[in-house]
Amino acid sequence: MRYFIQFSYFGKAYHGWQNQPNAITVQEFLERALSTLLREKVEVVGAGRTDAGVHARQMFGHFDVDPITDIADLVYRLNAFLPDDIAIQGIHPVAADAHARFDALERTYEYWLVKEKDPFLFDHAHFVKHPFDVDAMNKASKILLEYTDFECFSKSNTDVKTYNCDVREARWEIDHNKWMFTITADRFLRNMVRAVVGTLLDVGIGKMPPEDIHQVIASKDRGEAGASVPAKGLYLTKVLYPKEIFDEQKG
Repeated sequence: MRYFIQFSYFGKAYHGWQNQPNAITVQEFLERALSTLLREKVEVVGAGRTDAGVHARQMFGHFDVDPITDIADLVYRLNAFLPDDIAIQGIHPVAADAHARFDALERTYEYWLVKEKDPFLFDHAHFVKHPFDVDAMNKASKILLEYTDFECFSKSNTDVKTYNCDVREARWEIDHNKWMFTITADRFLRNMVRAVVGTLLDVGIGKMPPEDIHQVIASKDRGEAGASVPAKGLYLTKVLYPKEIFDEQKG
């Protein structure tokens, strides 16, 4: 049977989600835990991949195994087995053709900044000393919604067939000492969110006016965009699926 698994992780200790040779990844730990507890080899297909150091508040994957007799017990045992920085929220039986990556309708990321040194957010947010103009950054953020080709924000030498993304939300909010950027799209390119935030910070500190985002995007040149901000401030916060994936009764 096919199952969706919902989980979260704090990414500091991991070289991203996806298995890699000679690197510790979230996928490696999750597959090892499932394989050990279910006593069969389990491979998990993730909803996407996060880079080294990036966190996920909500992530999904799918896997195929013999029918699980007690899902609640398996979730409990997984959480006991896994390290403290990976947590399982649920496992759901789904249709045999349901796919954690290809069935996802949209993903939402948050990026956290702090303006004052805060030891409790040191590993959770990017500390920025410069003052910046959040109104200008929000003006530039709205420009993102006018475009679909975001090659200028993509890591070079990627294997994607298209640089098109449908960006549906992009905005900054202030919560006390924390400045949070939220962006939602049907898909994201490698390093895209961190490059977008770095470019918007250039706007915020007055290095470029908001309108220059038009030229940056039109250039399709990663060198025209801002520097990528550190991974520790980035969170995958939501992956949205068609309602029927979880609502239908499955065998």
